[in-house]
Amino acid sequence: MKKHLMMATLASGMFLFSSAALAERVEHYEGESVDSLEQAVENFVEHNRKLEATLAEDELSLEDVAYIHELTYTLENALERMNQDLSALAVTLEEVHLASEVNDVDKIREEGRKYLEVADKIAD
Repeated sequence: MKKHLMMATLASGMFLFSSAALAERVEHYEGESVDSLEQAVENFVEHNRKLEATLAEDELSLEDVAYIHELTYTLENALERMNQDLSALAVTLEEVHLASEVNDVDKIREEGRKYLEVADKIAD
């Protein structure tokens, strides 16, 4: 029993050491920067296609895993920008909604145009 416990303890220690060593070797990337919503959507679509193609492989090599790791940085940047812009878009849409409740045609047109200007960037 003590022998099994000692082996399990040694194995756990080796696993923790190798995991820590692996974590130290993981490279971190900046990912592609995003300066606009259009660029965020473009990067999102392009890098999702790359991710999909890589995941379609029967087996993932270490190079594939590293490539996926690198892709996620650009995808995260794209999603962050999209989340920011879509949150603002929701506020604009709410302005259209509230204006429609009180029949404020001028406000509906003004905010509606702002809304569509941004919405068209993700719908095209």
